Amino acid sequence: MTTGPVGVAVVGAGAISDAYLRNLTTFPDVRVLGVADLDAERAETKARAYDVPVSGDVDTILAIPDVEIVVNLTIPAAHAAVASAALRAGKHVYGEKPLTLDPGEGDKLLAEAAAQGLRVGNAPDTFLGAGLQSAKRALASGLIGAPVAATAMMQSPGPESWHPSPEFLFQRGAGPLFDMGPYYLTALVAMLGPVSKVAATARQARPHRVIGSGPRGGTSFAVEVPTHVMALVDFTGGASASTTFSFDSPAGVTMIEIIGTEGTLSLPDPNTFRGPLRVRAAGDGDWRELPLEGTTIGRGLGVLDMARALRGDVAHRASGALALHVLEAMTAISESAERGEFRHLETTAREPEPLPAGWDPQEATLA
Repeated sequence: MTTGPVGVAVVGAGAISDAYLRNLTTFPDVRVLGVADLDAERAETKARAYDVPVSGDVDTILAIPDVEIVVNLTIPAAHAAVASAALRAGKHVYGEKPLTLDPGEGDKLLAEAAAQGLRVGNAPDTFLGAGLQSAKRALASGLIGAPVAATAMMQSPGPESWHPSPEFLFQRGAGPLFDMGPYYLTALVAMLGPVSKVAATARQARPHRVIGSGPRGGTSFAVEVPTHVMALVDFTGGASASTTFSFDSPAGVTMIEIIGTEGTLSLPDPNTFRGPLRVRAAGDGDWRELPLEGTTIGRGLGVLDMARALRGDVAHRASGALALHVLEAMTAISESAERGEFRHLETTAREPEPLPAGWDPQEATLA
């Protein structure tokens, strides 16, 4: 059995790569060996900034023998092709969300990995942070009794005001549902179990948007997807949720509340790793903040957990199966909005096991 730190390489040197590289290069249980991008100069600049030894195109980093996990940070339309290339090269894959553009593609990818004895992991890994891990422990303790229902909401004006190249966020595979939905739906599945069926409605506020920052500021681009989506979500365990995902609101709102038979739990923003986590029991006059236990270090925790699980031959938590189930849920929501009918899910996923007490990203555990 292979021992020692796990070699990883990053494909995609865009904006999100900094959040990953900043952490991955400090975890003693992984070694970042390469950075790839379609723009060779951008890959080289990013590799130099984080003291990564190799940069170049995808083939260059797939040829590095010690790379065991490829971290796929490309745009959604490229997720499946890059992941499949990594699997063919004998590498495990951890990707950004969504897993692929559609469940059929995702199912094929997981089958390809299984046939080769390789692993697929996928963002988001925010449910591994202290905020949502503490929420999971609070639910398991019976703090609010049996979960009955949840409300989840993400409303914003949209990313075009701050993102210098926001077009892909308004194309197939993105929009508020596929871009932000994974954080909320993954958190809900982690808390309440798998989804059984959904019903939804969706709208597009306007057909074009304007880039608000960067060298291309003032440029208009077409919107290809709904920008306001509302869905009812039923879970196999009996709870239900009301959800909203919107790029059409001038006011920013991020929230998840879980109502139980004995109280309500207010979860932190699922696009973060922190709190606050609050509870209001039946009869309480106000909310009470709960202490957090766990790490708040940020993105890359899913890669690290996958690396440690690989060495320990145990299941990793931000799994391909979980990502496929969330992808099918989002696709079902989109189809329900188009067809005006409930959509039942075919996939399922187990609630990820909580991280053990004292799980420390900065501790060297792999001899």
